[in-house]
Amino acid sequence: MKARVHVMLKDGVLDPQGEAVRHALGHLGFSGVEGVRQGKVIELDLAATDKAAAEVEVAQMCDKLLANTVIEKYTVEIV
Repeated sequence: MKARVHVMLKDGVLDPQGEAVRHALGHLGFSGVEGVRQGKVIELDLAATDKAAAEVEVAQMCDKLLANTVIEKYTVEIV
């Protein structure tokens, strides 16, 4: 089973990488972009066979390592 974790900065947290991308897009002629938030996607191959247990385990991974929960939020998708 696979898990996909989407990690993004929380609303209100400054995103300098997103702002750099927005600025670069403007220089490339894409003037309609008013904001960019950049995040990361982490894919995990799991040995688990129970979807609910896998979701709980991946959430624990996020809380302990994969996301900085002070400034980041995450979603877990079991696929």
